[in-house]
Amino acid sequence: MQAQDPVRPVRSYEDDTRWLTIVMHAAFFLLLGVALARFLLRHPGGTRTPWIIALSAALAVLYIAGIACDSPRRPAARRRLWLGLVVTVVVVLVVLAPSFAWVGIPLFYTGLRTLPTRTALVLVGLLTVLVIASQVRLAGRWDPDLVLGPPAVAVLATAVFLQMQRQTARQRALIDDLIRTRRELAASERREGTLAERQRLSMEIHDTLAQGLSSQQMLLQAADRVWDTAPDKAHTHVRTAASIAEHNLVEARRFVHDLAPADLARGGSLEEALRALAGRESGERLTVRVLVDGGDGAVLPDRVRSGLLRIAQGALANVREHSGATSAAVTLTLLDDDRALLDVADDGHGFDPASLPAGPSGVRGHGLPAIRARVHQLGGTLTIESAPGEGTVLSVSVPLEPRAP
Repeated sequence: MQAQDPVRPVRSYEDDTRWLTIVMHAAFFLLLGVALARFLLRHPGGTRTPWIIALSAALAVLYIAGIACDSPRRPAARRRLWLGLVVTVVVVLVVLAPSFAWVGIPLFYTGLRTLPTRTALVLVGLLTVLVIASQVRLAGRWDPDLVLGPPAVAVLATAVFLQMQRQTARQRALIDDLIRTRRELAASERREGTLAERQRLSMEIHDTLAQGLSSQQMLLQAADRVWDTAPDKAHTHVRTAASIAEHNLVEARRFVHDLAPADLARGGSLEEALRALAGRESGERLTVRVLVDGGDGAVLPDRVRSGLLRIAQGALANVREHSGATSAAVTLTLLDDDRALLDVADDGHGFDPASLPAGPSGVRGHGLPAIRARVHQLGGTLTIESAPGEGTVLSVSVPLEPRAP
């Protein structure tokens, strides 16, 4: 199962528009400074000048103090109160000096970010009317440009902001869906990995401990039958059963460690492991021979060696328990280091291959279905040739992983 990357938090709307917020704050102070400079140049000694200077300074301080509150992370009531105070001071300034009307333009953006959409649109409309009235007052005459220009700016700014807001909401929803889908996929992969591991362990136990216990049972039953009439043969059966029990103990301890086949874990090659397996399976009623053609099985990748050994174990267990055979042959063939063939043939009573369950994966149970599942995991093919009364040949072809030069 692949490891999952940490889920990154979705960026907030404030983060996505941070650059625009900085521009609007800068525009506010720029327009405030320009308006104050224009007023001082035109009315240097007027009676309103001290009031305009004081209100401008108060507006700047209030705006600076409220920038920290102008964030979605702050309580909404505090941000709205701050915006209301700013708008109030701006209105007073515009009443005293109409040239300050353009200071209200950056407040379009602040209002749209701070207030609900409908309330923000009302604020934009009021500020637009304020700008129009102040410009007509300054011009002293009716001018269509003064009446139509500010609404056009307001409509354009509002439309751009609302479109950005909708697009950000869609992106946020899409990212939330992707994160949720990734979490569901990770959970599904964990479940599939758990099921695959359970199936693998069930096959491991069937191919090792269960088969060993079955062999011990058969040997002890045989020893019990001849205990009085042939004590030497009975003792031989008991010693063989003890040897199998010792091997099973090694397998059980191996489960606790790395789940590698005990015969391979001892450093032997696949050929040696197959011969050790044949020795354990051979007995009074069954003789197993091993033939190797094409090289040393030690060159095989570990997963292929382990898989082929388990397949041979399962196949020989079927031969011993179900075929009634007296002899069996395990043949390992290596083809130019790119494919390995494993054949298990017996002279038993055979069966009809059409009666086998189909499907290379997802099978349950053991025996031939487990062998088929192992072959599928190795990316190989399985062929079974048999007929009633004619024995059985099980053939497995497995591709080899490329070896490093």
